Amino acid sequence: MQAYWTLVRREIGSHFLSWSGYVVIASTVFLTGLGFVILIESLGDEPAHRPMSELFLGSYPFWMVLLLAPPVITMRSFALEKFTGTFETLMTTPVRDAAVVLAKFTGGMVVFICLWLPLVPCFLLVQRFSHDTALVDAGALAVTLVGILLLGMVLISMGCLASAMTRSQTVAAVVTFCGGIALLMLGFLSLAFGSDTGARGLLLTQVGIIEQMQDFSAGVLDTRPVVFYLTLTAFFLFFTKRVVESRRWK
Repeated sequence: MQAYWTLVRREIGSHFLSWSGYVVIASTVFLTGLGFVILIESLGDEPAHRPMSELFLGSYPFWMVLLLAPPVITMRSFALEKFTGTFETLMTTPVRDAAVVLAKFTGGMVVFICLWLPLVPCFLLVQRFSHDTALVDAGALAVTLVGILLLGMVLISMGCLASAMTRSQTVAAVVTFCGGIALLMLGFLSLAFGSDTGARGLLLTQVGIIEQMQDFSAGVLDTRPVVFYLTLTAFFLFFTKRVVESRRWK
């Protein structure tokens, strides 16, 4: 366990001790603030009929941050280790492969959570200066953050797998971004064909992340997407571990 936490601190430090980590944070804060500015200007003096969390999750800046941040966070997790030659040194230390994978994933999730922390003050400022008390609902905000966390777990674990399969950070980032786009496309297919009563409609409903995030932003916490996201995260982490173990087969 001590080795695991040491690796977690090392992973977090690799982000916050380099300029790239602060560029990602600054870009996320800018896009988050831009999203709120666009929403406030679009509302004007008209009352909102939906919670602010639901309106924000339907904006383009939100999805830009959600799809672009995980590739940048995870692209260096294993790829940089392999490129610089420190991967073999790391794996010869008395630490299990599962601990290394979980430490990389945990470090990435800590950075991902830090990116979304400015979201809470933005909602509080809207609530402070808004005349509509129903615009920011505490319960809906909490469930929204849970949804962002769960989807972030899927994207971060996907990024760890992509980074473990290559020596190039660029390739890892592109593969992770394409995987996120694929999930988003499934969400659009769910919106288009989710009303079908057949097996196709049922399957697309279960993987439609757009509808699921809309439910989260409205304060609806359904166990089905929670199980889906946790299962998908475990799936990617399992195969990341298998990729890390594959060095022994060569």
